[in-house]
Amino acid sequence: MNKIKIAIIGCGRISYKHVEAAVNNSAVCEITALCDPIIEKAEEKMREYKEKAGIEAKVYPDYKEALEREDIQMAVIATESGYHAEIAIYCLEKGLHVLVEKPMALSTKDAENMIEIAKKNNVKLGVCHQNRFNPPIQKLRRAIDKGGFGRIINGTARILWNRNQGYYTQAPWRGTWELDGGTLMNQCIHNIDLLQWMMGSEVHSIYSQCDTFMRDIEGEDFGAIIIRFKNGSIGIIEGTACVYPKNLEETLSIFGEKGTVCIGGLAVNNIETWKFESEELNNQQISNGEEPDSVYGYGHTPLYKDFINAIINNVEPLISGEEGKKAMEIILGAYKSRLLDKKVNFPIGDFSTLQMKNIRQRGE
Repeated sequence: MNKIKIAIIGCGRISYKHVEAAVNNSAVCEITALCDPIIEKAEEKMREYKEKAGIEAKVYPDYKEALEREDIQMAVIATESGYHAEIAIYCLEKGLHVLVEKPMALSTKDAENMIEIAKKNNVKLGVCHQNRFNPPIQKLRRAIDKGGFGRIINGTARILWNRNQGYYTQAPWRGTWELDGGTLMNQCIHNIDLLQWMMGSEVHSIYSQCDTFMRDIEGEDFGAIIIRFKNGSIGIIEGTACVYPKNLEETLSIFGEKGTVCIGGLAVNNIETWKFESEELNNQQISNGEEPDSVYGYGHTPLYKDFINAIINNVEPLISGEEGKKAMEIILGAYKSRLLDKKVNFPIGDFSTLQMKNIRQRGE
């Protein structure tokens, strides 16, 4: 079988995880091109890949040139968030399969365009919500699918982290409405995706309170969201970049009439509470495995495996464009609620982070 040839577009903070995932799936894929306008970043990843895989990928400052000159079937987009949609649409129109880092876009319209163009060109579109592949998360999802919770009453996602001012100063695109959003969109989206995936229902409405307390950024450094799902259950999200002096916790908790599960750890990777009425579920072996090296966890490797399997066998990946849009729309719904200072019903319609440009900060 011919290997899937990959171009990685964007060689910044998260790109080492994509190199690692490609190496760990080397039986079915290989990196052909590494692209970044700061060519030194692409060259660094090229050396990293050569050391791990024994293959020297080409480096390009311009991803469009790479796609013209190299034989590429799959584009991985790991640039600043505000460029995701533009680059993804270009690649999808070229007939490439696209795996894009979270968030897939910063507007509902762009996300919908990406989904439609992928369908039109009969290519796969996937979004990097890699924590869905964590073994404890998969275990929780199986318990839900078996009906172990009975009726799910509520779920909570808490992302209590620290991102100091230096984090934003080092990369000035962070925290801007044009290229990022605030802590909900950047730091909290993974856990928000997990929460909505577990609740077994579409979103009915959202109400949020957000503000910027400590960091000199446009977006929020603290946000709270209450979600009402169509099945009546309630989701509660608490996300902050202001915890002193360092990251405190990232926790997902699901509560039902017959079960309670709390998953924490560095990357939502440790089962902390596992209680069920069902003797079969309650007596299951709890094994959390190796602690990950960062908040990114170990999910990119199975994410790549799943996405490449979707390409080869023409099936949908676990986190398709439609799935990737769900957490992004929840956050955009929270921003719209903040902007209008009222509850927002779903779907939220055409909305973008750019519509937040004139929001008043600090005690609005």
